[in-house]
Amino acid sequence: MQKGIKFRIYPNREQKNFIHQTLGCCRFIYNRGLAMRKEGYENGKKIGYSQTSAMLTELKKQEEFAFLKAADSIALQQSLRDLDRGFVNFFQKRASYPTFKSKHNRFQSYRTVNQKDNIRIVGRYLKLPKLGFVKIRQSMEVGKINHVTIEHTPAGKYFAVLNVDFEPEPRQNGGGTIGIDVGIKTFYSDSNGNTVSNPRYLERSMRKLIREQRRLSRKRKDSHNREKQRIKVAGVHEKVTNQRNDFLQKQSTMLVRENQTICIEDLNVKGMIRNHKLAKSIASVSWAKFFEMLEYKAIWYGNEIRRVPTMYPSSQTCSFCGCRNPLVKNLCIRIWECPKCHMVHDRDTNASINILKKGLQMQSA
Repeated sequence: MQKGIKFRIYPNREQKNFIHQTLGCCRFIYNRGLAMRKEGYENGKKIGYSQTSAMLTELKKQEEFAFLKAADSIALQQSLRDLDRGFVNFFQKRASYPTFKSKHNRFQSYRTVNQKDNIRIVGRYLKLPKLGFVKIRQSMEVGKINHVTIEHTPAGKYFAVLNVDFEPEPRQNGGGTIGIDVGIKTFYSDSNGNTVSNPRYLERSMRKLIREQRRLSRKRKDSHNREKQRIKVAGVHEKVTNQRNDFLQKQSTMLVRENQTICIEDLNVKGMIRNHKLAKSIASVSWAKFFEMLEYKAIWYGNEIRRVPTMYPSSQTCSFCGCRNPLVKNLCIRIWECPKCHMVHDRDTNASINILKKGLQMQSA
């Protein structure tokens, strides 16, 4: 298997200039290839990766575009590969039509491939093609490096994402089964009666974020002070993202270590975000990312993830006798009594028990 490992790098001034030059060249080639494919489609011609790659070769021969020779040639080819993959995803209806890249986008990245061991870690440095040895903060050992993505974030930091070979070893877990019902007030409730509160990192940082954004709005456009303040605003967002990712990683790892089978709801998070009243809260709690972490860790360590259909009435069904109470569809009702067996249920815990039962039923079927 393969996985990505992200390390922060500390390039010097010359290396920073080369990184930004490569980012600009990759963006230029990507946009040039997109324009070529778009024009070819309008004229009834079929243009793919091979035609855009030949276009790149011809551009390098022209004196006007001699600056392309200074950039990493593999990175330029990979930008055309990304363009081709974008069209494949569009035609297979997995993504929207590819758009032109802008230099005003604060997040920029390029990818280069390891060939003849030209990418490797030597001591406290990462060796990269044409960039040389870049200081790196390495927090764990890595295997064989396949390719590296260099990222420049809105907060002005540089990262290297290493795609490495990974041989997961099955871990001993508690062997339990658990049902998970996610929410907004509580991050999730499980079928064992436990609840994990929502840390609300974005809401905690909202006062500071508002203050920094107000200061940004007062700065003169295109001034150095505005750029400094923009980095401060991006830093607040980055801290919230890091806090949320750390929380999700720890919770997903804990569940995978303690349980063999984990049952979750197959939620349409994109559709739920269209509700403008709950969009901010749903995006902040990151259900989709949490489920994604559970799934890839389950693949690594031999666990099972069962997705219960979205339309299954887990909150409305009594987990004791199976009676369905349509009145519980009202989200304001948090505790309710079954009209048939008179069992009193906590809404979220009852839903998690039903999710577990339905998931095990699907597993046996």
